[in-house]
Amino acid sequence: MQVQAKLRHFRVAPRKARLVTDLIKGMDVEKAINTLRFTQKKSAPAIMKLLQSAVANADQKGDIDVDALYVRHAFVDEGPTLRRFKPRAMGRATRIRKRTSHITLILDDER
Repeated sequence: MQVQAKLRHFRVAPRKARLVTDLIKGMDVEKAINTLRFTQKKSAPAIMKLLQSAVANADQKGDIDVDALYVRHAFVDEGPTLRRFKPRAMGRATRIRKRTSHITLILDDER
């Protein structure tokens, strides 16, 4: 049975968050948590917390074996972009795009 958890409007560019989610695809939950604990990226602690949230969701359902869970799907979608402007030389301005991500983890207990 599948269980999911979502993290929306996370202030990291999707391209950077995908580097971390690609590490844990297909891993058992315990191995994925250990991998995220030692990954030195800004999105790693947030994805680890999201993974723990998905495990808690599975535990609340009751009929799922929490020890047999693995990461079936992990994907990152682009969220809304915050647009800011930075003054530049000769009276010009440059657009600064602060990108956000929507991260989804789907866990399953059947391989």
